[in-house]
Amino acid sequence: MITVYTGQGKGKTTSAIGEAVLAYSEGKRVLMVQFLKGSTYSGELAGLNRLGIPLIQFGVGCRWSGMIRTGMKHCTGCGECFRQNRNPEIALELIQQAINFVAEEIEANIYQVIILDEISHALNRGFLDLNQLRELLSTESSRHLHWILTGRGMPVALESLADNWWDLNMLKHPFSKGVKSRRGIEY
Repeated sequence: MITVYTGQGKGKTTSAIGEAVLAYSEGKRVLMVQFLKGSTYSGELAGLNRLGIPLIQFGVGCRWSGMIRTGMKHCTGCGECFRQNRNPEIALELIQQAINFVAEEIEANIYQVIILDEISHALNRGFLDLNQLRELLSTESSRHLHWILTGRGMPVALESLADNWWDLNMLKHPFSKGVKSRRGIEY
């Protein structure tokens, strides 16, 4: 099965992690691969590591991640970590490395659930061809897998492949009242 979490609101990665924890609790092996995110401090990175669920990041990270990780600095949401990953000279190689890594893991037949977090950004920016992703999702070796794809603006062309398609949008959030992101809640 293929599940997609998309939309302009928060909760896409969090929803994917919820499914990962459920699968893990039933003895399934889970792998999470983050596209165009790297060495950025996030609660999911620490939490999944504690559970023994591998989260592999393919992206350029935040220069402040070490300080954020220790609590010395607060994530301001400046977006620097995302802007660096939009540079084609950096992103194209990272995306290809991620796809090659996932293909190797499929062939190794270790996992039952694979999450491709923020894959939509690679597709929407032209760093990954939609047909290459379709091939990855539909190879004979990957038919037994439960796939979870996340990211804003997921290409509608993938909808026909998906068994579940969620569009998450914000109705109300403390950010709109000026409340800063909270460690352990938003990151």
